[in-house]
Amino acid sequence: MAESKKYEIAVSAVPQYIAEQSDPTNDNYVFAYTITIDNVGTVAAQLISRHWIITDAEGEVQEVRGLGVVGRQPLLQPGEQFVYTSGCQLDTPVGTMRGSYQFTAVDGRQFEADIAEFTLAVPHVLH
Repeated sequence: MAESKKYEIAVSAVPQYIAEQSDPTNDNYVFAYTITIDNVGTVAAQLISRHWIITDAEGEVQEVRGLGVVGRQPLLQPGEQFVYTSGCQLDTPVGTMRGSYQFTAVDGRQFEADIAEFTLAVPHVLH
C-alpha cells in the first residue's frame, strides 16, 4: 500500500453564525464551526496539536496554535471519526479559516492533515 494512504486524515468543516452572541454595532461577529476528522488511512493516529489561520475581511490574520482540540487529543483507529464544535470571533462579518492538525501514528510517524479553507459569513452578506 502506498505510504501516503497509511497516514490519511480527512477533515470537513461546517461553519455557523451565532447571532445571539454577536454585536454587529461594535464589530463583534461570533461563529461556531463543527469539524469532522476521519481517519481514512490504515494506521491508528493521535491528534496532537492544531494550527489555525483566521483571516477577516480586512486581511487581518490571527494564528492559533495549541495542543489538541477542545481539550482532547483523540486517538483515531482506521475508520473512526471525531467530531467537535468550537468557535471564533471576528471584527468583520466575513472571514476565512484554514490550517492543519498534527498527528502521531501508533508506529511513531508524525504527519499533518490539512484543513481546507472555509468561509465564515453572516447570512445574506455574501451573494
